[in-house]
Amino acid sequence: MNDHKTQHLVALAKQRDPAALNQLCSVYGERVRRIIRLRMGAELRSKLDSVDVVQDALIQAMENLTDFTYRNEGDFLRWLCRIAENKLLDIFKKFHADKRYIGREISFKREAQRTEGGSLGAAGPVGTTTPSVIVSKKEALDKLEAALDELKPEYKEIIVLKKIEGLSYAEIAEKIGKSPEAVGMLLSRAMAALTIAYRKD
Repeated sequence: MNDHKTQHLVALAKQRDPAALNQLCSVYGERVRRIIRLRMGAELRSKLDSVDVVQDALIQAMENLTDFTYRNEGDFLRWLCRIAENKLLDIFKKFHADKRYIGREISFKREAQRTEGGSLGAAGPVGTTTPSVIVSKKEALDKLEAALDELKPEYKEIIVLKKIEGLSYAEIAEKIGKSPEAVGMLLSRAMAALTIAYRKD
């Protein structure tokens, strides 16, 4: 969905238009779910259904659309992701407080600003297609998740920021406290490590 159409749907949704609300959830729900799954480690992923996190986030977002203001391309997806990540972190803290700490499953920093885009699994919903295509897409996403889980946290983080969420080098540099040049070098090393992990049988 292009950003102009998103703006239009958000404007209608703020007026509680049910069709606009449903379309926003349909288009963005799967994108947010994939981003959240890639930010979850394997152990947390096995204990928590990302669909539940996204559903809670979407409900909160739709109830609080008046808090959202469009300024730049990708603002809506960034806003949704921030809400979902807040939900996920709350759950993570509860696991820890209940003495069910399951390792450092979330590698992101909370203060991040999110932008739309990405090329590794951040596409729109699968939609109506054949069972074989659905299975193949799920298998590809599962393989990507497994490969990312093998990487060092800083590698996983920078790949998600750049390739999944589409942040610029300058935005990533500000977020992680490195120069844009250092970000470029770190991303190159991370992608090389991901390639090796992804090609494993």
